Amino acid sequence: MSILEISLLMLGLENRSLSAYYRATFSEFMRSTKDEILGVLSSAHFQKLEHQQTNAWAYQIDYLKEQIQSELDGRIYFEFKIPRMGKRADCVLLIGACVFILEFKVGASSFDSSAVDQVHDYALDLKNFHLGSHHLPIFPILIASNATAPEYSEVQIASDGVAVPLKSSGDELKKLIKLCLSQSVNSSSLDPNEWEASGYMPTPTIIEAAQALYQSHTVEDIARSDSGAKNLADTTEEIFSVIEKSKLLKEKSICFVTGVPGAGKTLAGLNIATSRSSENDEHAVFLSGNGPLVDVLREALARDKVATENVKKKDAEREVRSFIQNIHHFRDEYFKNTSAPVEKVVVFDEAQRAWSEHQATKFMNSKWGSGYAPQSEPEFLISVMDRHVDWCCVVCLIGGGQEINTGEAGIIEWLNALDGARANWNVFISDVLADEHYTIDDQARRKLGSPRYQKSDHLHLSTSMRSFRAETLSSFVSELIMANGSRAYDLYRTLKSNYPICLTRDLNTAKEWLNSKARGTERSGLVASSGALRLRAEGIFIKSEIDPAKWFLNDKTDVRSSYFLEDVATQFDIQGLELDWVGVCWDADLRFEANSWKTYAFRGSKWQKISSLERQSYLLNAYRVLLTRARQGMVIFIPKGDISDYTRPPYYYDGIYKFLKSTGIEEI
Repeated sequence: MSILEISLLMLGLENRSLSAYYRATFSEFMRSTKDEILGVLSSAHFQKLEHQQTNAWAYQIDYLKEQIQSELDGRIYFEFKIPRMGKRADCVLLIGACVFILEFKVGASSFDSSAVDQVHDYALDLKNFHLGSHHLPIFPILIASNATAPEYSEVQIASDGVAVPLKSSGDELKKLIKLCLSQSVNSSSLDPNEWEASGYMPTPTIIEAAQALYQSHTVEDIARSDSGAKNLADTTEEIFSVIEKSKLLKEKSICFVTGVPGAGKTLAGLNIATSRSSENDEHAVFLSGNGPLVDVLREALARDKVATENVKKKDAEREVRSFIQNIHHFRDEYFKNTSAPVEKVVVFDEAQRAWSEHQATKFMNSKWGSGYAPQSEPEFLISVMDRHVDWCCVVCLIGGGQEINTGEAGIIEWLNALDGARANWNVFISDVLADEHYTIDDQARRKLGSPRYQKSDHLHLSTSMRSFRAETLSSFVSELIMANGSRAYDLYRTLKSNYPICLTRDLNTAKEWLNSKARGTERSGLVASSGALRLRAEGIFIKSEIDPAKWFLNDKTDVRSSYFLEDVATQFDIQGLELDWVGVCWDADLRFEANSWKTYAFRGSKWQKISSLERQSYLLNAYRVLLTRARQGMVIFIPKGDISDYTRPPYYYDGIYKFLKSTGIEEI
């Protein structure tokens, strides 16, 4: 046995399930020399080890040997992996039934707000996504070695058991630990081995997921693994199997993947694109007609690449554009270029939103003058992939109830495009594709009953992961949109303890609620429908367009970010993306009258009823999108109206308020 193996055994590191570089009991830590501990840390650090990192570890070891009190029984973990993003906290202490997360800023003379948010984020992620920590008090502590720390007489602990970050330097850490232990009301016993072995249930935002996948993390690293959620890895494996078979047999195949809002369809698509993009003969690409989503993902990945690899921004952007593209740019490119595309694997996000024949033909002829044969966007896109003489694979990601714009074709146009000359294509579908949530066209349902369509339950993602606190949120919103008040009431009772939803008639109250809920870098923002034109009287200007990349990505110091609660995103800006806390601003475009929803559009100086069933559906889906954007909770703002303003009389809004309140949602 090598010296390193002996050291690992001595220090209790033979079990690496915890994903910490180093773990030991306090007594083992105190007995071990600094060099022994540094050796273990260095051996676990697979990247190039910088001298600065070694010095930081040495400081932390010396500091903690002084601060850990001999009478305490606990465990210590260095470079502890925080679920969701594979980030690592400098140190975690497990003492009794309390968790302490320590972040060191060696040499820092002040407590930077971003560092405070960082350690707070670690604590929140551990609370939310580490099963063993769900019911434990967690104390995040920022240690700035050269700063002057405040004096504490008490610790502020939120209702979920996560304390407001504490600040430390010098000798006061031991005092802080003692204070925290004295205030902890958790008297339950804790088996450290069980805590270490408990699983992770990470649910990253789509931005975080894209960043992790781009850095070669696997979907298993960032996706929930509990039995209540569909395993994204199974979906990915199923599609990979289709790709490999198509390549081997020189066949053309298409897969239709369904999922409830927030279930991880886009995540699955990004996983396919990032995983297969390195295959030289595949050139996998992720295509989306959702311009804001594309812009936000590209910008996030480019920023991340610049930060981690020290490359020029333009070079980073160029690389990212190669596998995340706007579907309309792809379409325009191969309208002009009649050769087969370089891409053999293409993922179409939100495929149900592809344009109908009328919409596609109208747009292409207006843009290019002539030459576009009348055909739907699915027909054209499949014809482009059909140019390959050997094989290809198309993956269509289908969301239910999310068509929000004129001319969006739904499933039928994809199925029509696979008829006739493309009868040789293999078609794999989700086993629920024919359900009313995904297919509203009777002709499409009849087609889907054909033996040609091979069904697989692995192609459906049934559980929302956006709302990790509330698995029933999408069902609740569906019942709300269908005006099923009693059913919505029953569902809300199952989710309200973990997922707060509240009402207010005052916009400032809504903003105060959002600010009080968001901790660390948890992101909050205001959303409203694109038809909410009379919210202008409340200071909400829908016509003032946002820059989605800046709104979703910029930090708390930037007035253009969502944090400022000034600029409002519409369904077009936010579809496919999410925030932690959302303020939904409700206007009179969707009213509750005579026990049902009535749809209106503001034209000129007055509201007009929407008579088109298609446009009615778009507006209902717009609110469905808005109501499913929050991961942790939301506040719904319904104006009081104004008796002196004929465009905003109170009764326009009172019906909405009364119906929502009848579902159990409480007013603040």
